[in-house]
Amino acid sequence: MKNVYEVLRQKEMELTRLEKEVEALRLVAPLLSEEKESMAEMAKPALATAVGGPQAPARIPVPTTPTIPAPQPVRAAGWDDSAKRWP
Repeated sequence: MKNVYEVLRQKEMELTRLEKEVEALRLVAPLLSEEKESMAEMAKPALATAVGGPQAPARIPVPTTPTIPAPQPVRAAGWDDSAKRWP
């Protein structure tokens, strides 16, 4: 049987890692969206001058969701005091 505190520690570490990944994705997503828009704008003049060339399909803008702060983990009062410390 696994130690409950060790399992809890592993889950908290995984949660912290996932929170960091989500925050990184939230930072990068708008940058990638802007990059796609600028690439599409640069391609428009080239398409307008091409006669009889293949037409690019119309792109529908994807709405971005507002940034929501990551939830903080909830711990019982005094839990940190009684927990084992791992190096």
